[in-house]
Amino acid sequence: MATLRGSPPGQGAIFLSASANVSSSSSSYKLVLRSPSFFPAQCYKRRVPFQVRAETSPSHPQEKSGRRQVLVAGASGAYVFLSHANPASFAAEVKKGFQTVSDQRDGYSFLYPFGWQEVTIQGQDKVYKDVIEPLESVSVNLVTTSKQDVRDLGSPQQVAETLIKKVLAPPSQKTKLIEASEHDVDGKAYYTFEFIAQAPNYTRHALGAISIGNGKFYTLTTGANERRWEKMKDKLHTVIDSFKIS
Repeated sequence: MATLRGSPPGQGAIFLSASANVSSSSSSYKLVLRSPSFFPAQCYKRRVPFQVRAETSPSHPQEKSGRRQVLVAGASGAYVFLSHANPASFAAEVKKGFQTVSDQRDGYSFLYPFGWQEVTIQGQDKVYKDVIEPLESVSVNLVTTSKQDVRDLGSPQQVAETLIKKVLAPPSQKTKLIEASEHDVDGKAYYTFEFIAQAPNYTRHALGAISIGNGKFYTLTTGANERRWEKMKDKLHTVIDSFKIS
């Protein structure tokens, strides 16, 4: 398993608190911006945000394609071997071209594309990324909370904009929320959103999903380089749609 290191946080973050309203609704909760950490001290000593950088890729398209095929073939072969060795260990909802992550301890699951590899990022519960296209990744953050429902925090637009500006992108990047919406799965509310984060040398097009359950506030984020968005968007939407809290 590869190990990556982030950079020190440079912005405030979100705490879930009970105080003044965040909208015209009757909700008594709001998102409070405080420094220096999104995660309470009892969960993490410090948070290092997950930042990815554009990396040098092979100069020849055929070489790049060949490397990707080798990686995907290796992941597929491992999956087939393990499936035959212990079929009961794999969930029935596995979709072709994807692998399942099921974290029973923290109570969540999601799919990610074959070929992505798990890496370790301090402050992230799970991270999987493409080793050739470093902007293609999925990460999960979680933090304990006393709240029972994500709707207690405000509207999808309010919560998404605060997360994007204060947590999911560094201050140096220009961000834009494209859309945000709410949907229910088995009686539990989820907020999903789409946004763009523009750095000096690249633009990342990303999707997010958030929800509250099991005494935790969950955030899943996935995305890709803007130049590959049209090719990757269906896969990334599958990742977002697969996110479930058990």
